[in-house]
Amino acid sequence: MAGTTRVTTVEETADGDGERAPAAQLRRRLGRADLRAVPESRHDLRELLRHWGRPGQSETAELLTTELVTNALVHTDRAAVLTATVGPRGLRVEVRDFVDHEPRPRVPDAGDGTHGRGLVLVESLADAWGIRAHAVGKAVWFELDADAA
Repeated sequence: MAGTTRVTTVEETADGDGERAPAAQLRRRLGRADLRAVPESRHDLRELLRHWGRPGQSETAELLTTELVTNALVHTDRAAVLTATVGPRGLRVEVRDFVDHEPRPRVPDAGDGTHGRGLVLVESLADAWGIRAHAVGKAVWFELDADAA
C-alpha cells in the first residue's frame, strides 16, 4: 500500500493573545510494514522544511522523523500516520500508530547493532518529546524550537 501525502496550511495559535498565525502541515499515511515510506517521509519533510530553522535543524528533524517512522513500521504490524506541523514557535512531528504497546528509550546493547537507539536519539536531540495514548494506539511526538541553535 503506497502512502499518501498532503501538505496544507493550518491555523496555529501564535501566542497567548489569541491571534492565529498560519502554519504549514505535512500529513502522510504510512502503509503497513512499508519501509519505502521511510525515505519518502524524509523527502516530504525536507520539502516542508526547505526555508525553516537554523542551519542543521532540518537535518535533525529528518533524523528524528526517520527514527519515529521506522519504529512505527518495524515494531507494529499496522499502518501509521505521520504529521509534521511548522509554525511560528517551531516544528512538531507526530507519528501515530494503532498498537497500544508504549515504547521506552533504552540504552542499546553493543550486540544490538543499529537497533535500540531511536528513542535515545529523540530524547537527546529534541527540545521536547513524548508519547500520547489514544483510544486505539498512541502517538510518539517531538518538537524542535524555531529559534534553538
